[in-house]
Parts: sequence; C-alpha cells; structure tokens
Amino acid sequence: MLDKAKADLTDVDALILDIGRRARAAARPLAIASTEAKNGALSAMADAILADEQAILAANAIDLKNADDSGLAASFVDRLTLDPARIKAIAEGIRAVAGLKDPVGEVIAAWDRPNGLKIERVRTPLGVIGVVYESRPNVTADAGALCLKSGNAVILRGGSDSLNSSRAIHACLVKGLEKAGLPADAIQLVPVPDRAAVGAMLTGLDGSIDVIVPRGGKSLVARVQTEARVPVFAHLEGLCHVYVDASADLEMAKRIVVNSKMRRTGICGAAETLLVDSAALGTHLMPILEALTEAGCEIHASPTVLKIHPGFKPATEEDWRTEYLDAIIAVAIVDGVSGAIDHIARYSSHHTEAVIAEDPAVVERFFNEIDSAILLHNASTQFADGGEFGMGAEIGIATGKMHARGPVGVEQLTSFKYRVHGTGQVRP
Repeated sequence: MLDKAKADLTDVDALILDIGRRARAAARPLAIASTEAKNGALSAMADAILADEQAILAANAIDLKNADDSGLAASFVDRLTLDPARIKAIAEGIRAVAGLKDPVGEVIAAWDRPNGLKIERVRTPLGVIGVVYESRPNVTADAGALCLKSGNAVILRGGSDSLNSSRAIHACLVKGLEKAGLPADAIQLVPVPDRAAVGAMLTGLDGSIDVIVPRGGKSLVARVQTEARVPVFAHLEGLCHVYVDASADLEMAKRIVVNSKMRRTGICGAAETLLVDSAALGTHLMPILEALTEAGCEIHASPTVLKIHPGFKPATEEDWRTEYLDAIIAVAIVDGVSGAIDHIARYSSHHTEAVIAEDPAVVERFFNEIDSAILLHNASTQFADGGEFGMGAEIGIATGKMHARGPVGVEQLTSFKYRVHGTGQVRP
C-alpha cells in the first residue's frame, strides 16, 4: 500500500511538472499575442460556455450530489451551485474582460535623458500564474479570462468538490483558445483532486510558475503563504472596520453600516467591527445598533456599549480579531478618529476600512494614517471589489505591499520592462 501511495505521489509530481513546462512554453507566444487574438478567444469562450450549458449543468449536478452525500454546509453548496442564470453571468463576465483595455505594451512612463537617450517603462505579462481556489467553479472562467487578457499563461487548481464543474468550464476555455489560434496550454486545469498537486505548485515547478494566487478560506491561504517558494498575491482574511465619526450624517451612517455588514456577510469586504466616536454616543450609537438588529445582525458589544444597552452579548478580546463571515459584528467606542486609527492599527488585516464623516480633517487623518489596501469615505466596505472599481473582474484582493495591492485585475497581473532608444550613445 505504501509503495502504491509513493508511486501515485510520483505520478502527480510528474503530471504537475509537465503542466508547468507546457504552461511556460505557452507563455512565450501568449505574451506577444495581439489584442484582437486575445479578445477573439475570450468571445469564443463566452459563446462556448452558453452553447455547452447543459454539459456544464450535468457536470455540476455530479458535484452537487457528491457534496450532498458528504454533508457539506449549505453555504458551501450555494457557492458550488450553477444554474442557467449563473452560467449566463459567467459568459458575461468573460465578455466584460474582453472589453477591458489591453495592458500589455502600455507605456507607463517615458522621459528623455540629457545624453539623448529616450527611456520608456512598458507593461509586460508576469509569465505563468498559478491559481489555487476552492468550491466556486466560476473562478475557473474568471481567472482564465483575466490571465489571458493580461498575456499570462495560467495553471488552475480548483477544489476537489467542484472538479467536474471546473472541467466542463475549462473545456469551453480551451475551445476559445483553439478557435483564436492561441496555444491550448495557455489555460490548464489540474485534472486530479490530489492535494499533493497544490504542494507541487507551491514549489514553483522548477521555475515554471512566477506567481501564486490563492482564492479560498483562511486555511488554504495560510498554507499557500507559508509554503510557497514564489511570490503570492493574497489576503489571509478581511477584518474590515467602519468608523462612525461624530460629524457623520446619521441616516447615511445607518445605511452604510447595515450595508457594509449585511449585504453579503460571507465576503471578504464585509465589515466585522464597528467603531463609534465617543462624542456620538448620545446621537448615533443606538440608532445604528437598532438598524443592525432590525436587519438580523447579532451585536458583540464592548463594556462601554453594554453600559448603555446591557442586552447585547459582551465582546471579548477574540472578537476584535475575528472575521465572522456571518451576521455578527463587534462594536466598540473610541476616542475620536485618533482612537479609531489606534484600534485599526492593532487589529486590522489591512484589507478594507471605511470612515463615515463630514469633517474633512477627520477624513484626511483617516486616509493618511491608516495603512490598509482599500480606504473608503462615506461608502460601504462592500465596494471592495475589482468590478466596482471599474477594473472588470478580479482574480482576488491582495493586502501585501509588494507589486499588487487591493483588487488584482489585468493591470496588476503585469510587470514592466524598460525600453531605451539611443542614437549611437556610448558610456564614457
């Protein structure tokens, strides 16, 4: 039995290494592919998704039955489920990526030197991107489309629970590539559920993978960040805060706080902590908490809040560090914007924070002194999304400080190189 397991592991390693080699080979022609060819492939992919709707639904039905047999949570099953409307949305998402500006070859900056040299900084693809994700089969299409548009080859490793659905969607992506005359290996899907495939990808596949992007739960992202030997674009969790200043318009604050928490509680941009200015205790606190309660949200309150309303659940130290991804919010009173900045600096995951205020000095301090990827003024944290930023789809949100930060769209999936034009100059 041990010999068989060792042989299977060796087979997986060989399979993934071969996928890596083919992706690296495909990356070269893809990097110089024309915008027309890439957009043609994307359009053909969207057409194939719609034409193969029944095959995709049949594959998804197998995944759903397996999920039901395994007793997976309802929230997981919802993310896994496809229907005609969701398939149409997948196709529309691919077409939206086709409509984005092609970043490859864009001149980011240009300048002349005193010696006559003309220098340009130009966007180039990263090369080969590895995407490791869970449950959502639509990520197969989103990631494939974004990587193609930005001139990158991609290796997709979806969750084992969605493997049949991802295979059916991937087949449509390959049809689009082939119709446009682009290499089919530009978008590859790891065809086996073996977890060893993830470990192999994290090694970089002998230099074949340039960047890893994890999309999934905290345990997956933590593993990738710990084990990866190549750069990672990711966020571990979304501990997002909303600060309500005494200068905030009350009705606006109620709408924004409820939307930030309750629109979709399971996304990384959902607010997890509400901070209220101590100067607004008598005016803002209870109306906002009542609005949250009416919306079905459970309140975990600090001691100061409990003195005003002892009926809430007491907040513990752990509450300030918890990404609930549920209809629960922790609430604390802070000493103005200074207190909010201090609290966020201590507990934030540097994902998204919002300030609700009419005082421009408060907003300026909040924006200048908080070091998170996304900061909002008088707007819901649920806008932390590449589509809402006008970037089309996104491959994820990154909270690191190197290269990509915030929504990772087609521009963030590029690097750059310098082009230097001379007229015979030599260096003395």
